[in-house]
Amino acid sequence: MRDRLILLPGWGLGTAPLVALAVALSGLDEHLRVQIEALPNLASADPQDWLDELDARLPQDAWLGGWSFGGMLAAELAARRGERCCGLLTLASNACFVVRADWPSAMPVDTFTAFRSGCAGDAQATLKRFALLCAQGAEDPRALARRLGAATPAALEVPLLAGLDVLAALDTRAALQAFNGPQLHLLAGADALVPGEAAGALLELLPDTEIGLIEQASHAFVVERAHEVAAAIHAFLHEVGDD
Repeated sequence: MRDRLILLPGWGLGTAPLVALAVALSGLDEHLRVQIEALPNLASADPQDWLDELDARLPQDAWLGGWSFGGMLAAELAARRGERCCGLLTLASNACFVVRADWPSAMPVDTFTAFRSGCAGDAQATLKRFALLCAQGAEDPRALARRLGAATPAALEVPLLAGLDVLAALDTRAALQAFNGPQLHLLAGADALVPGEAAGALLELLPDTEIGLIEQASHAFVVERAHEVAAAIHAFLHEVGDD
């Protein structure tokens, strides 16, 4: 199924932010079937439970991709599936979302801890703040944040907190190195959640992998720059298909 791409969304904002990208991709290649799948709705903070749920639900032998948190889960699932995954695409997705001693290009621990505490206190207010953070760095951040917020589904606090805990626990470096299929990792130069410097760190980790940085773009570049992101993905898929 090299003509099927599964896309996983980021934390908290639902599947709507990926619709424009899916439409743009389909417009570039009528044979590519793009399927947006929701994240697991689990209370468990164990990443393996989330991966088990996705592995049972998502089609085999397809490309796996995702935005931010969704990209991290896609990377782990790609490594788990091995040859049963055609390839991997990550969008504004870091190998570690939260800073580690050997991975400094990520969100500071104190910032993440404060964000999680805010979510535990008022999940809906936190989602509004999150939409603003996703839009920071965009050409028109307020309009982009409103667009993200308007499409955000009602969410329960427990799965949101579990998702944050999984996000903080994930370290996809081993998975990225273990997966032998084609990989494309696109990051945003003005991202307020995943530092642009992560592109260089990923390139050091994966020197033979395609890694791109879209300058002056926000974390929500899947919405803001959907056609540009789609063109990069399409070019990569075409290049891989010609090999």
